[in-house]
Formats: sequence, structure tokens, C-alpha cells
Amino acid sequence: MNIAVITTWVWLAFEIALRVRDRVRGTGSTAADGRTRFTIMLLVAGSMVAANVVVVFLPADSPLRFPGPAVAWQIAGIALMWLGLVVRTWAIVVLGKHFRTTVEVDADQPVIEHGPYQWIRHPSYTGVLLITLGFGIATATLPSLLLTTVIPTYAFLRRINLEEKALVATLGAPYETYRLGTKRLVPGLY
Repeated sequence: MNIAVITTWVWLAFEIALRVRDRVRGTGSTAADGRTRFTIMLLVAGSMVAANVVVVFLPADSPLRFPGPAVAWQIAGIALMWLGLVVRTWAIVVLGKHFRTTVEVDADQPVIEHGPYQWIRHPSYTGVLLITLGFGIATATLPSLLLTTVIPTYAFLRRINLEEKALVATLGAPYETYRLGTKRLVPGLY
């Protein structure tokens, strides 16, 4: 589990760097955010802390632990976490100066339809959800997996609804057309 925790710290440092970048650029207004940035931070961090508590207190012989060697689950989970970091980073790089940690849409922002955006509308959120899913798998316990999957997904779905309203309001018909041809979070599914 130590590598999963280290990976989480790497991800946290990355997220802090994004917030600093927003502040330096004078962006990152939470006016249209509906407190979703705070909610996401609180729910994701809380679910991961709770997942760790479950690992510590769940008896070793509990049927709620995954079958087989825990190290195999840890390796799979950590791989998924790193995939999530790559997907999130890729999405941020492709969106470039238009990426924010809050719900903000630039009036001159084009609809981005390349990179991961050719398959899904919110790949940076998909990246975070892969990270939390991977963390849950790395714990090798069902309660932890549920905590790190269900709670963050709820938080991001709320954010996506706000963000898509802002994108439609600012970008109009081009974004509506793009929405018709892409899924939100999972290529071909949702």
C-alpha cells in the first residue's frame, strides 16, 4: 500500500501545482463553481482517508477483503492510478490555457475535439476517477473500493452538470454539437 500512498502524494502535489498556476494566471474564480471544487476535494480526500481506515480495521480474514494475494491487487490498483494521472495530465495539456480547477469558460475558448476530448468530454475527471478507483483496488477491500468509487463519482457528476451548463451558455451550438458525438466520462458508455 505504500506505493499507492506515494502515488497519492504525487497526485496531490500535481493538484496543488494546478491551483498555484491558476492563482498566478489570475484565473480560478469560484463564482460559477457552486462550491464544487471544495466539495470534490473534501469528498475525494475523505473517501480515501476512510478507505485507509477500513484497511486498518477490517479483520484479515474478512470476506470483504479481495481474494488472492493483496500485492496483486496493489499492483493493479497502482497501475490504474498512474493511468489516471496520465489521462488527467494529457487532458490538461490538450486544453492548455483554458484548463481551470474551477468552472470557468473563456469567451474565446474553442471546442477542443482532439486528444482525449475526441472520445469523452471530461477526460481530466475520468483521470481523477481512475486514480480513486485504482486506490480502492489497491486496498484490496470491497468497502474501500466502494468508498473511493461511489463518493468521488457523485462529486464529479454534480460538477459536470454545472460545467456543461456553463459550456453551453458560453460556447453555444458548437459545444451542443460536440456533446451529441461524445460521452461524458467513459468512451462509448457514459
